[in-house]
Amino acid sequence: MIPFNKPPLTGNEQQYVLQAMQSSKISGDGQFTQKCHQWFEKELGCKKALLTTSCTHALEMAAILIDIQEGDEVIMPSYTFVSTANAFVLRGAKIVFVDIRPDTMNIDETLIEQSVTDKTKAIVPVHYAGVSCEMDLIMDIANRHNLFVIEDAAQGMMSTYKGKPLGTIGHLGTFSFHETKNYTSGGEGGLLIINDERFIDRAEIIREKGTNRSLFFRGMVDKYSWVDIGSSYLPNELSAAYLWGQLEKADEINQDRLETWQYYYENLKDLEDKGFIVLPSTPNECVHNAHMFYIKVKDLKERTDILKFLVDNGVLAVFHYVPLHSSEAGLKFGELSNNKYTTKESERLIRLPIWHKITQKECQNVIDVLLKFYVI
Repeated sequence: MIPFNKPPLTGNEQQYVLQAMQSSKISGDGQFTQKCHQWFEKELGCKKALLTTSCTHALEMAAILIDIQEGDEVIMPSYTFVSTANAFVLRGAKIVFVDIRPDTMNIDETLIEQSVTDKTKAIVPVHYAGVSCEMDLIMDIANRHNLFVIEDAAQGMMSTYKGKPLGTIGHLGTFSFHETKNYTSGGEGGLLIINDERFIDRAEIIREKGTNRSLFFRGMVDKYSWVDIGSSYLPNELSAAYLWGQLEKADEINQDRLETWQYYYENLKDLEDKGFIVLPSTPNECVHNAHMFYIKVKDLKERTDILKFLVDNGVLAVFHYVPLHSSEAGLKFGELSNNKYTTKESERLIRLPIWHKITQKECQNVIDVLLKFYVI
């Protein structure tokens, strides 16, 4: 069976984790955390980078930082992971779902402004598959209506929009280092990056359970105490050490995945040309990171048939999100006024196996099974 995913492993993670274990600081913000922070701040060009225990927690921190209150409204796509919405619902916000574009599966930027009300506090664009949303228009809308923009770039590390790294365009950006992502911190992990300097000091406090502990360790106060709300968002040093082993080879991982993505694209193009499937689309101003390779088929029934056929022939492929607006909690905490594409397109999508160091033979096996299904 060809699995859907294998977590990346480059070779140095074990020795770095062992170093962290043997150090005097394994609870977090040790040498490996600092190395990761410095790497992100240099490579992304952000004002501040803070590792978190997950992208979920990075989003929760963002919701606290922009002071989401009961009754506020937050605009985002319904086609996303539950954490995107949960972070704001936890603070009392109503979620306003906006339809997606069928070409990128990203939020339709042309529909955002009509959803803005006097209760709107923020826009949360989700960069699906590491392909950027149309950030120029989104930032223009936000600036004109005095809204915050929090980029959910969980899938977008090493992707860019008009040359700018994803996550660095809005006020705040969040990333995931879950085992299914291009880079992992050993299973779970996340990152909050801050592009608006007013959030830096408070972010450190929120991340440290609402205390000024970071100031204490920098010698800026003689003792630390509880000064704000917060939670335990600080990851342990072993996770940072694992991640550092991957960041050292970030370009190598990125290039390997891009080559796999291109192999899929070139060898499945005939199926698209014959009208059987639709391949991923990347706007000219975007550079993606090959986070995933997906195809879109005719409809839900055909997707069900193909997924079964793939499994029966030794390939584990998966569908992705069930749109949040159709879920029990989505109906309770949000609303979607326009559903031209979200449900229909989500029911057509299949994610194919892709990971760092997947072999060309394994990719070809996946391709051959798809060709066999369509009798090509």
